[in-house]
Amino acid sequence: VQLVESGGGLVQPGGSLRLSCAASGFTFSTYAMKWVRQAPGKGLEWVSSITSWGGRTDYADSVKGRFTISRVDAENTLYLQMNSLKSEDTAVYYCAAGGSRRDTDFAYLGQGTQVTVSS
Repeated sequence: VQLVESGGGLVQPGGSLRLSCAASGFTFSTYAMKWVRQAPGKGLEWVSSITSWGGRTDYADSVKGRFTISRVDAENTLYLQMNSLKSEDTAVYYCAAGGSRRDTDFAYLGQGTQVTVSS
């Protein structure tokens, strides 16, 4: 099983980034997927989830209205569009497969991609 995130980087406050997560080694379309993040010195924080059929999405209050999760099952890829970024969004972002809808548990976890929001 592999989950490989990409798209992180340094961005100014108010800017945008699009994270991607390429999945392999399991039946991607049958898993609910999520994004979680870990800020410096803090634990894992749930960010957003999407059901296996993509019909339902959930967001943490801290990102609602600014982030959009999506998936393309034909490409085994999960996305996170992040707009209006704030300094408090600085963290390592991980994609994860399975687990509870609004929690940080998971069956599989990627290696993460760093997002830094700073002027």
